[in-house]
Amino acid sequence: MAGGVLNRETIAAMVDGPPRLIENYVSLELQLQPNGFDLSLHEVSRLTMPGQIGTDNADRFLPATEPMEFDADGWLTLPPGPHLITFNEIINLPLSLMALGYPRSSLLRSGAAIHTAVWDAGFSGSSQSLLVVYHPLGYRLQHNARLIQLVFQYLDNRAAEGYQGQFWGEEDFSRPTEGHQGQFWREAG
Repeated sequence: MAGGVLNRETIAAMVDGPPRLIENYVSLELQLQPNGFDLSLHEVSRLTMPGQIGTDNADRFLPATEPMEFDADGWLTLPPGPHLITFNEIINLPLSLMALGYPRSSLLRSGAAIHTAVWDAGFSGSSQSLLVVYHPLGYRLQHNARLIQLVFQYLDNRAAEGYQGQFWGEEDFSRPTEGHQGQFWREAG
């Protein structure tokens, strides 16, 4: 079916694969939606240094980050500003499928937004997005809360080559990316 968006039943059938479309989810029943799948919160980090992007991938550096701690009840109070979030789920896209992520409307109605990028055909790994708290009094999140809905869409033609970027197969965001995290700013500053 070229170009169509996957519904709940199709996603449910693909979750168990092979290959498994989605792994490491918290609750299949809660996370399956009529037109997508909710991704849940694993970790929130603060950005501690600037990043950079140039015309060449060699000039791309991600900012250093520091994980924030949930309280004893699994809650975290975020101050206004940008925060890097990591999701629990591992996504495995075949070459015939891509995905887009959209924030849950409860976030938007509370003065917070999540910015995402495209999940390209062939991507496999964990995912991160940018959560920006615009409300001047901050925002509270609970560990494993469902934050975005991932919408899967068939391509009109199967991709000849899938995603080959630096985040393919990424599962451990706690380590510096290619050993460069923050290097430019330490050298320049």
